[in-house]
Amino acid sequence: MPTPLTVATVNVNGIRAAVRRGMCSWLAERDPDVLCLQEVRAPDEVLCEILTDALGDGWHIAHCEPTDTGTKGRAGVAVATRLPVGEQRACLDPRFDGAGRWVELDVDTPAGTVTVVSVYVHTGEADTPKQDDKYAFLKAMTARMAELRDAGRPALVCGDFNIAHRNEDIRNWKGNLKKAGFLPEERAHYDHWFDELGWVDVVRSLHPGVDGPYSWWSWRGQAFDKDTGWRIDLQLATPELAALAGEAVVDRAASYAERFSDHAPVVVAYG
Repeated sequence: MPTPLTVATVNVNGIRAAVRRGMCSWLAERDPDVLCLQEVRAPDEVLCEILTDALGDGWHIAHCEPTDTGTKGRAGVAVATRLPVGEQRACLDPRFDGAGRWVELDVDTPAGTVTVVSVYVHTGEADTPKQDDKYAFLKAMTARMAELRDAGRPALVCGDFNIAHRNEDIRNWKGNLKKAGFLPEERAHYDHWFDELGWVDVVRSLHPGVDGPYSWWSWRGQAFDKDTGWRIDLQLATPELAALAGEAVVDRAASYAERFSDHAPVVVAYG
């Protein structure tokens, strides 16, 4: 890849609220080549206006808004870039077409086309129908990720996975062993994606054996100040793309008051 490609992913927890809290300052400073968003919670015209105000014209946006009953004002995922683009898709099980949780965009980079996905996995709740929905979504994800791997094109799946993989990905792992987000059945999906499908957790590959870097902290209490966090916002890449990753950082706010979301952006430079 002749020039670095900067990809940022962040769960904004409502993009209008994030803008009120200062998101545009971060966005203008970072100016990523590709931006993946989760929990957009806004229509296309609002998202386009926000990006244009922050960074200027010329954005191509693949945005999947939720249309299922009861989802208005929730979920919503997007991939935005000013690079040339190709096809946009939402290629999971039809059951999730209106969920606003998966969108793909083919992005034409200087080194060729890369398929970029923004995903927002269900939070879930152990031993409830919400957890059944989460497992069904993860099953559909796995099938599509196998297809993307076999397509012969570099691919990147970015987003809020709502699952911590290993003990070092969650500060209070002992207290969460039986809770959604750290259940063995959830974590096993990572093992399958990495060990059998060949996907690479880019941040972990560049930060081996360390706690975190965490990307989500509860708004409540002193979780942020004490760094009691979870690493659940990831960039998963096919091996040839992962090999180009030279830097991966979490843009953790300097203070609780300066956060624009309960998630911090995860930024990777490829090339």
